[in-house]
Amino acid sequence: MLLGVKRSFKVHGAIAGGASALLLSLAALTCVPGVSLPEDTAEAAMGLGVLLLFPVFVAAVVRGVLTKATKSEIWSAFRCLPGNVQLALGALTVAGFALAFTGASTTSLQNPEVINGRYYAYDTAVGHRGRAEVSREAYETAVEGEQRTMLSIPGLLFAAAAYFTLATGELRRADAAKA
Repeated sequence: MLLGVKRSFKVHGAIAGGASALLLSLAALTCVPGVSLPEDTAEAAMGLGVLLLFPVFVAAVVRGVLTKATKSEIWSAFRCLPGNVQLALGALTVAGFALAFTGASTTSLQNPEVINGRYYAYDTAVGHRGRAEVSREAYETAVEGEQRTMLSIPGLLFAAAAYFTLATGELRRADAAKA
């Protein structure tokens, strides 16, 4: 192994935490009124997030399974991490949940699109189900909410992968020190 047991979990956790911070920062930008990410930027960030999420998350789960630790042991190991790491992971988790839920609940409009210069979205409001023509402002609000949700969910999963990786890495490091 290139890095060994002592540092590989730190690199893995840093990659997951950094990806989480990046995606959640982009999602937070959509909370600013009138600010939506350019279409190609949002799609590239979402694509990169999903592409990177699978191997990082699977590797975190494999690390956890290999430690054969219980939930209480993982929680105890997390509490042994430095305070600033605990704070950062907690902040990422809270921000991820907040952004995911605010993105989903901003409007009843979904799947916004422009057809022949007109704005359309699928309206999920009671009594108005179906595709409807909407104003530009409603369209932009729907785009912002959709981008917020699609960026915050992978960001939240990256935060979970960072938590799991760092906690199980701390367990393995402690086990290696005992032996």
